[in-house]
Amino acid sequence: MITAIDIMTSDPVVVTPDWDIGKATTIMIEKGFNGLPVIDDADRLVGIICQSDIIAQQKKLPLPSFFTFLDGIINLSSMKSLEKEAQKIAATTVVDAMTPDPVSVSPDTGIETIAALMVDNNFHTLPVVEDGKLVGVVGKEDVLRTLVNGSE
Repeated sequence: MITAIDIMTSDPVVVTPDWDIGKATTIMIEKGFNGLPVIDDADRLVGIICQSDIIAQQKKLPLPSFFTFLDGIINLSSMKSLEKEAQKIAATTVVDAMTPDPVSVSPDTGIETIAALMVDNNFHTLPVVEDGKLVGVVGKEDVLRTLVNGSE
């Protein structure tokens, strides 16, 4: 069975939470990456920043929806959600725009599971973590390359 360790990039390009968002964006564009793992000083995975996180900065802030009932106001949107949206839109560092605690796989995760996670959740990049530390990444291209090489 083909596993993550067989197809992963074992020395991935990474960023840290304090990186400038522009610098992370430039790396993604220049290298053709959809996402970059975010690690702390101990190489532990703390997040992932994807193109969609950066594009979210162009989004307009949704106004909270509410209605009145018996002279009371009932808020239909969560202030926490609104705060998170505002933080992403105003992000200047990776920590403000990244997705914290991303879905990850272990080195022995099978390619079928990886493919299912990617398809079912629209993931383009999956971090590979062992003992809490980032050891690689698997991208959609890695899965496709394996499928093409297996059919030849």
